[in-house]
Amino acid sequence: MDIIKSIEHEQLKNKIPELKVGNTVRVHVRIKEGNKERIQVFEGIIIKVQGGGVNQTFTVRKNSYGVGVEKTFLVHSPLVEKVELVRVGKARRAKLYYLRDRVGKAAKTKEQVGARIEDREITIKEDLVEEPAVEEAPEEAPAVETENVAVQETVDTVSEEVVEEVKEVEEPKKEEKAEKVEEAKAEEPAKEEVKEDSKKAEEKPAIEEDKKA
Repeated sequence: MDIIKSIEHEQLKNKIPELKVGNTVRVHVRIKEGNKERIQVFEGIIIKVQGGGVNQTFTVRKNSYGVGVEKTFLVHSPLVEKVELVRVGKARRAKLYYLRDRVGKAAKTKEQVGARIEDREITIKEDLVEEPAVEEAPEEAPAVETENVAVQETVDTVSEEVVEEVKEVEEPKKEEKAEKVEEAKAEEPAKEEVKEDSKKAEEKPAIEEDKKA
């Protein structure tokens, strides 16, 4: 966008009234008189709308005590407070210059019967809603770190408890194995004695038979 266009875009109003040739309107204009400011109302028929952008204008004509008066207003001027629609008229031309030659009732456009009198507006720029700036809190960062440390500590304590439980479960198993080994060692000499007794019992009858022979 050019610099001139960007400057003009800033001067545009967000909403402007819908202006149609032939309508009777009431224009509220700000007027400064010294240090005072007042609003003057000018009522008449729109005889032409011309231009575009910041330079868009509309001309309003009225008869004041038999004298024709015309005023041209800038649509985007900050001095134009508002434009009220009073009467909807029929017009088949873009410029109603022929009203300058008319006198009395003929100097008005025909009223469109049954037309709704509404002050419609055309949106040119959307109102930008400023989002509140989110302030960054530098104190929150260490708080997050402390939370992470606390989580790690809890995980470590849980793992230590699990290891202790596993050790406690393994210790009785080792004790049971040691008892079984001791019992097995104690049974071995008893088995050897039984074997020796059985051998002696077998040898005795053999010796007695030899003696008899």
